[in-house]
Amino acid sequence: METKKEIEEQKEYINKVKEINQNKKQKYSILTMGCQLNENDSEKICGMLEEMGYTKTENQNEIDLAIFNTCCVRENAEDKLFGKLGELKKLKEQKGTIIAIGGCMMQEKHITDKIKMSYPYTDIIFGTHTLHKLPEDLYKAIKERKRQEDILDIDGKIYEDLPIKRDSNIKASVTIMNGCNNFCSYCIVPYVRGRERSREPRAIIEEVQEIAKQGYKEVTLLRSKCKFIFKSRT
Repeated sequence: METKKEIEEQKEYINKVKEINQNKKQKYSILTMGCQLNENDSEKICGMLEEMGYTKTENQNEIDLAIFNTCCVRENAEDKLFGKLGELKKLKEQKGTIIAIGGCMMQEKHITDKIKMSYPYTDIIFGTHTLHKLPEDLYKAIKERKRQEDILDIDGKIYEDLPIKRDSNIKASVTIMNGCNNFCSYCIVPYVRGRERSREPRAIIEEVQEIAKQGYKEVTLLRSKCKFIFKSRT
């Protein structure tokens, strides 16, 4: 019940931002780094943004909101992020573009410290456990005109019923578990995604059934570092 209440609160913020954006034709871009779990998170981010009245664009000059969903596993991810942030500085000065950075990299303190010191024009920093609070963080960034930092060092919760805008109309991914309990010496996932937290089977089945009704032919079930693929026989 607690997570349902939190999602209802975020839906109220979605409506507040939508009202602010009314008739403004606001555009957003999103850069996703890393694994399919990050890609699924980005689809949820896009779902929330489009309900708030934003339209996706690939034209950098049109961007009113730039989102980065980061990864701390892939090589050169840090250099790529910092390079992109540098590119946006001029656009920020000219257009007032809102810059939001989320994902695994934001769970690393040395990265967030560098962003705050070297890229002070960043508006929102959110972690892997607070993705669902993006509507609230965005609303406060717009209204208060100061940086919002929303990162939890403890394990997050499972949040259902987030809006989602899928990239494909043939293939869909469904998260079944977040985090990991293994703490392998070579892997950072448990530290940035938290300990293992599984969704309720009922919620997974209902999401897959809805995807099937929409005509998707392939469903990928995602968990940290692993994936399972099911294909339709029709």
